[in-house]
Amino acid sequence: MDQPRRYLFVCVNRRPDGTPKGSCAARGAVELHAALKDMLKARGLAEHHVRACTSSCLDTCWVGPSIAVEPDHYFYGRVTEADLPEIVDALENDQRV
Repeated sequence: MDQPRRYLFVCVNRRPDGTPKGSCAARGAVELHAALKDMLKARGLAEHHVRACTSSCLDTCWVGPSIAVEPDHYFYGRVTEADLPEIVDALENDQRV
Protein backbone atom coordinates (compact mmCIF):
# COMPACT_ATOMS: atom_id res chain seq x y z
CA MET A 1 0.00 0.00 0.00
CA ASP A 2 1.29 3.46 -0.89
CA GLN A 3 2.04 5.90 1.88
CA PRO A 4 -0.09 9.07 1.72
CA ARG A 5 1.77 12.23 0.71
CA ARG A 6 0.07 14.25 3.42
CA TYR A 7 -1.57 13.64 6.75
CA LEU A 8 -4.19 16.05 8.05
CA PHE A 9 -4.45 16.01 11.82
CA VAL A 10 -7.78 17.45 12.92
CA CYS A 11 -7.79 18.38 16.59
CA VAL A 12 -10.82 16.86 18.28
CA ASN A 13 -9.70 17.56 21.84
CA ARG A 14 -12.56 18.16 24.28
CA ARG A 15 -12.15 20.12 27.49
CA PRO A 16 -14.81 20.52 30.16
CA ASP A 17 -17.49 23.11 29.39
CA GLY A 18 -16.53 26.55 30.61
CA THR A 19 -12.79 26.09 30.22
CA PRO A 20 -11.40 29.49 29.16
CA LYS A 21 -9.36 28.03 26.26
CA GLY A 22 -12.38 26.23 24.90
CA SER A 23 -11.79 23.17 22.77
CA CYS A 24 -11.88 22.18 19.14
CA ALA A 25 -14.46 19.47 19.75
CA ALA A 26 -16.84 21.99 21.31
CA ARG A 27 -16.41 24.09 18.15
CA GLY A 28 -17.49 21.29 15.81
CA ALA A 29 -14.19 19.56 15.02
CA VAL A 30 -15.60 16.01 15.20
CA GLU A 31 -18.17 16.80 12.50
CA LEU A 32 -15.50 18.72 10.56
CA HIS A 33 -13.25 15.65 10.52
CA ALA A 34 -16.07 13.43 9.25
CA ALA A 35 -16.92 15.90 6.47
CA LEU A 36 -13.25 16.18 5.49
CA LYS A 37 -12.88 12.40 5.27
CA ASP A 38 -16.00 12.17 3.11
CA MET A 39 -14.77 14.92 0.80
CA LEU A 40 -11.31 13.38 0.39
CA LYS A 41 -12.88 10.03 -0.39
CA ALA A 42 -15.34 11.52 -2.89
CA ARG A 43 -12.47 13.25 -4.72
CA GLY A 44 -10.37 10.09 -4.83
CA LEU A 45 -7.65 11.58 -2.64
CA ALA A 46 -8.12 9.42 0.44
CA GLU A 47 -6.76 6.23 -1.04
CA HIS A 48 -3.25 7.38 -1.98
CA HIS A 49 -2.72 11.09 -1.44
CA VAL A 50 -4.17 12.50 1.77
CA ARG A 51 -5.20 10.90 5.03
CA ALA A 52 -7.42 12.75 7.50
CA CYS A 53 -6.75 11.68 11.08
CA THR A 54 -8.02 12.84 14.43
CA SER A 55 -5.63 14.31 16.94
CA SER A 56 -5.64 15.30 20.55
CA CYS A 57 -4.63 18.86 21.44
CA LEU A 58 -2.41 20.56 18.87
CA ASP A 59 -1.88 23.50 21.28
CA THR A 60 -3.57 25.95 18.92
CA CYS A 61 -6.76 26.32 20.94
CA TRP A 62 -7.16 30.02 20.20
CA VAL A 63 -7.68 29.25 16.48
CA GLY A 64 -9.66 26.02 16.77
CA PRO A 65 -10.85 23.97 15.11
CA SER A 66 -7.41 23.50 13.67
CA ILE A 67 -5.84 21.13 11.16
CA ALA A 68 -2.11 20.38 11.04
CA VAL A 69 -0.77 19.43 7.60
CA GLU A 70 2.20 17.10 7.68
CA PRO A 71 4.90 16.67 6.52
CA ASP A 72 4.52 20.26 5.32
CA HIS A 73 4.44 21.68 8.88
CA TYR A 74 1.62 24.21 8.62
CA PHE A 75 -1.80 24.72 10.20
CA TYR A 76 -5.24 25.81 9.14
CA GLY A 77 -7.10 27.57 11.94
CA ARG A 78 -10.70 28.53 12.64
CA VAL A 79 -11.71 25.95 10.04
CA THR A 80 -15.39 25.52 9.22
CA GLU A 81 -17.08 23.04 6.90
CA ALA A 82 -17.45 25.90 4.40
CA ASP A 83 -13.62 26.09 4.22
CA LEU A 84 -13.15 22.43 3.33
CA PRO A 85 -13.72 22.62 -0.45
CA GLU A 86 -11.01 25.28 -0.78
CA ILE A 87 -8.61 23.32 1.44
CA VAL A 88 -9.20 20.09 -0.49
CA ASP A 89 -8.81 21.92 -3.83
CA ALA A 90 -5.46 23.24 -2.66
CA LEU A 91 -4.32 19.79 -1.50
CA GLU A 92 -5.37 18.31 -4.82
CA ASN A 93 -3.17 20.87 -6.61
CA ASP A 94 -0.20 20.68 -4.19
CA GLN A 95 -0.90 24.20 -2.92
CA ARG A 96 -1.88 25.97 0.28
CA VAL A 97 -4.89 28.17 0.87
